[in-house]
Amino acid sequence: MSAHLLEVRGLTKVYRVRGRREPLRAVDGVSLYVDAGETLGLVGESGCGKSTLGRAILRLDAPTAGEVYFDGKRVDADSIHALRRGMQMVFQNPFTALDPRMTIGGSIAEGLEIHRIGKNRAARRARVAELMEMAGLDAGLASRYPHELSGGQRQRAGIARALAVEPRFLICDEPVSALDVSAQAQILNTLLDLQERLGLACLFIAHDLAAVRQVSHRIAVMYLGRIVESGPADDIVHAPRHPYTRALLDAAPVADPQAAKARARRAPEGEAAFAPEGFAGCPFCPRCRFATEQCARERPTLCGAEGGRLVACHHPL
Repeated sequence: MSAHLLEVRGLTKVYRVRGRREPLRAVDGVSLYVDAGETLGLVGESGCGKSTLGRAILRLDAPTAGEVYFDGKRVDADSIHALRRGMQMVFQNPFTALDPRMTIGGSIAEGLEIHRIGKNRAARRARVAELMEMAGLDAGLASRYPHELSGGQRQRAGIARALAVEPRFLICDEPVSALDVSAQAQILNTLLDLQERLGLACLFIAHDLAAVRQVSHRIAVMYLGRIVESGPADDIVHAPRHPYTRALLDAAPVADPQAAKARARRAPEGEAAFAPEGFAGCPFCPRCRFATEQCARERPTLCGAEGGRLVACHHPL
């Protein structure tokens, strides 16, 4: 039995892609955990497998291999319906996540009806109003349709819908990437407030390390389907051990032109590309300026370091 609220063990998701001879390992043997009331930030470039991992954890896409445990119970095809109330997701694009044919109030109430929460319609309407206010949304917008709301309002509706069934764990899949800067800050503050008020655990997925650091207790860095570094959020940001983590930090914009030039000189060359099946070396090796023959020959394992850190690198910074 797991001692953590959520534990993922060796999760793998493989796709067959037309025109590609080898299968694509979008998620490759990922293990991680989230404790009650904790936020784990998951960061990496677009296409590295972050969203696929989140969907596989909730079995929105069935994993190819590996195990997921929630509150000590294994999550599989037979148990997922019973566990669904405890685990919910806030999706990246709030416009496509909400049914355009349903009002905002109807979308939020849908989970209440499915799980038979509330004595009657009046009780559910009252609960919908309460949830909207918790998410920072005017309850008077319950009769509106998604296209009548702004992007930030739609994402707040998505948050309210996820909270409707009183989950203990949320997966937030890049919840602010489709919003403008001011709306991003407001949504992040709302999520922080809700986590503190409700004691929620959260897997916060994003490509922006600054946003991840703001909301996370720990951070896991993902590259081409694998976790390459994890540890306390401040340690990851201030003292990265993996060259890829350093590259993500260097990619963040800065106001100082001299600092920006120095970062550009440290940036890895090329673009992320999945290695062919059978490649034995480090996936980041082709882009890493610290790579050696050992890196091309031998794939590093995720090993413990000081301060609760884990890093998969033969030559950690």
